Amino acid sequence: MHDLPIYDVLPQLKKQLKQYSSAVLIAEPGAGKTTRVPLALLDEPWLQGKKIIMLEPRRLAARSAAQFMATQLGERVGETVGYRVRMDSRIGKTTRIEVVTEGVLTRMLQHDQELANVGILIFDEFHERNIHGDLGLALALESQSMLREDLRILVMSATLEAEPVASLLQDAPIIHCHGRQFPVDTIYVPQPVNSSTEKAMASTINLALLQHEGNVLAFLPGVGEIRKVKRELEMMPISKNTVIRTLYGQLSLTEQDAAIHPEPDGRRKIVLATSIAETSLTIEGIRIVVDSGLSRTQVLSKRSGMSHLMTVKGSKASADQRRGRAGRTQSGICYRLWSHQEQDALKEARTPEILSSDLTSLALEIAAWGIQDPKELRWLDRPSEVAFTQAVELLKALKAVDVGGRITVYGREMLNMGIHPRMAHMVLKAIPLHCGYLACLIAALLQERDIFKGNRASENCDIQARIDYTFWRKGKQLPSLDDSTIDEAAIQRVIQETRNIQRQASILDESDAGVEWSGVLLSFAYPDRIGQCRGDGRFLLSSGRGVELSKLQPLSHSTYIVAAVVDDRGTEGRLQLAASISESSLYLYQEESIQQRDMITWDRDLQGVKARRRWMLGNILLKERPFAKPPEEDIAYALLDGIRQEGLQLLPWNKVSIQYRQRLQFMHMLVPSDWPEVTDEALLATLQDWMLLSIYGMKNRNDLQRLQLTNVIEQNLLSWEQRRELDQKAPTHMNVPSGSRIPIDYSDPLQPIVAVRLQEMFGLEDTPRIGGGRVPLTLHLLSPAQRPVQVTSDLASFWRGAYFEVKKDLKGRYPKHYWPDEPLEASATRRVRQKNRETRIGDFNVTQRKNF
Repeated sequence: MHDLPIYDVLPQLKKQLKQYSSAVLIAEPGAGKTTRVPLALLDEPWLQGKKIIMLEPRRLAARSAAQFMATQLGERVGETVGYRVRMDSRIGKTTRIEVVTEGVLTRMLQHDQELANVGILIFDEFHERNIHGDLGLALALESQSMLREDLRILVMSATLEAEPVASLLQDAPIIHCHGRQFPVDTIYVPQPVNSSTEKAMASTINLALLQHEGNVLAFLPGVGEIRKVKRELEMMPISKNTVIRTLYGQLSLTEQDAAIHPEPDGRRKIVLATSIAETSLTIEGIRIVVDSGLSRTQVLSKRSGMSHLMTVKGSKASADQRRGRAGRTQSGICYRLWSHQEQDALKEARTPEILSSDLTSLALEIAAWGIQDPKELRWLDRPSEVAFTQAVELLKALKAVDVGGRITVYGREMLNMGIHPRMAHMVLKAIPLHCGYLACLIAALLQERDIFKGNRASENCDIQARIDYTFWRKGKQLPSLDDSTIDEAAIQRVIQETRNIQRQASILDESDAGVEWSGVLLSFAYPDRIGQCRGDGRFLLSSGRGVELSKLQPLSHSTYIVAAVVDDRGTEGRLQLAASISESSLYLYQEESIQQRDMITWDRDLQGVKARRRWMLGNILLKERPFAKPPEEDIAYALLDGIRQEGLQLLPWNKVSIQYRQRLQFMHMLVPSDWPEVTDEALLATLQDWMLLSIYGMKNRNDLQRLQLTNVIEQNLLSWEQRRELDQKAPTHMNVPSGSRIPIDYSDPLQPIVAVRLQEMFGLEDTPRIGGGRVPLTLHLLSPAQRPVQVTSDLASFWRGAYFEVKKDLKGRYPKHYWPDEPLEASATRRVRQKNRETRIGDFNVTQRKNF
């Protein structure tokens, strides 16, 4: 096997790792990097007999790689080469190469930050950007920098952009290796809009079988699609010499091996697989790839903070990896169920999980490392700040970290469980309640695929039904039932996973804790997803998110539920798994989360302040009672809110207070820097400053009517000097020559108006001025019938000219009234005629009396 391309670069790789502490190896598919590099480094002097740890993103690939390397050495797995994956390991005292997955490397680093017995960490298939891989690399770089300068780090990939990784590794050398790839022809088979992916895949697979030789590897996004395509194929006239195999993570080792290895009887094979088959696996005899172009990934909703599985289009890198599966051992063909144009529009690489997934586990790991801010670590892509903040807030609610984000003793207990912090918290809380086994079973049900299939799953979203069925199947140990709505393999995996979690938590009891406990235990795991019924199967979650059941079912009538699995797409999230919980259980087991809130608010219907005492669980109102004696200050603030909502018209404005505001606004326009603005907007913006003290003891609109607004504004907005200046420069009235006191209209602060009968102005030569002589009054000169005959701000000019035209008209209409030829020599009058002889008016003053 020394003809593999990787052997051409192994000398260079060894040289670089001898000289440098880090390196990046970019090896195309088929080069042989996964199984040859660890073996080649085993006897390097710098390793000094220490271990090689290789992180493999997928469990199946980890087992397969370990098995192949052990075979190359003529040994069994667990001797020189072993593996460790979650809940399964083959490691011995002589093991030097360990292939590990998921959080196993993180556990090793947390247990021994120095990694004293490890010489090199290899991150294989790093282009998959698994969140555990990114975290493991960040922690490994920290360990290398602070504790182990001699620790080697090697990042390997087939499609990764090498330069950013090399830069992260302090300008590590990059080694490139071509692959051993046979020619693969690509055929694009674009599908009509809204067509069935499963039917199209089955038809294309059937066509490929007829036109080409060899086995078929078909890529589908998930288990549901695999099953549907399998059913479609079984209804087609496929040769009896062809067998259909499935390949995905939840299958047993025996089933996975059956998909990977050649058929014993030599039959052709169709392998329906998820993205698990993209990398690190060679499935014998594959010459045909049929790619749906889809994959399924966990996506965190920024809106709700909940994760949900989403089917997404793959990337160009992923499509190339899948296409390459057809050319691993000989030339092949690849069918893509999309067009050339769609191919060009695909993104270059998949979005790293760290940018799109739930970061709760990562946040707990970082806290356990002794860091609260992820910026303190070196990342290829730094975790999303929003998602990280949400994760820390959840950890605080679960008591895993303190208010400063530092891990607690209880948080370390959760971390040691090796499961998601939500599940770990649930199990640990269940133990003193003697519900430990039930909690382990629920955790297993939530981590494995749903044991109900098809309509049965959507018609019954109650997790209790799954619990009851699993208990029954476990107790009966019956052979598989002929029921297409039950996934017997999933049940067996749930039972096995339950036992694994039991062992981890040292729980021995396996009794049935009873129906009522399911919701209680779920509420420990999902305190943010406790829901209150809004009718018709719709619920409001304590987080504020709305969710609903797709079909009417017993759970629809529950007053309270706990949502475990939610499809968060759409306006209302779709409930997929939940449990009912009683109100009494909420008060008993969520007591710390229930908050008493006094709601003192303005009620528009009552036109007054309403005081209620509420008991809230997040955004859920559990109960409400009248609040008899709320603090006066709170009532006053609520009353202010009412004024803001209703507007200033809620206050008792009269002619005097309206004019007072207008006068103030006139002064503000005159000297903006010295005088307050009193427009509606300005008064509402400063409402608390000038109104609060005056409304203590008031509760409603009727009480507000007692306010003397002129006094309120004057006392709270003006100084004593300003009050005096206001009287001088913005008087309320004008004393006209006839002796009348005429109000000044300030509705237009730029042009104050006095409306006065023309006859009352005889003898006044010039236009009166206010504002310290800066602003002339606009005079509306009226006829005896109070109709304007002239508008002027230049009275002198009016007397000299326009008066004589006006006089002719008025004299004709009002002959009994006095219309002198010399208005400046005449005496002003309020009567029809003057009572005395005409006398010249002396000095004229605008005067003011104070109004209250």
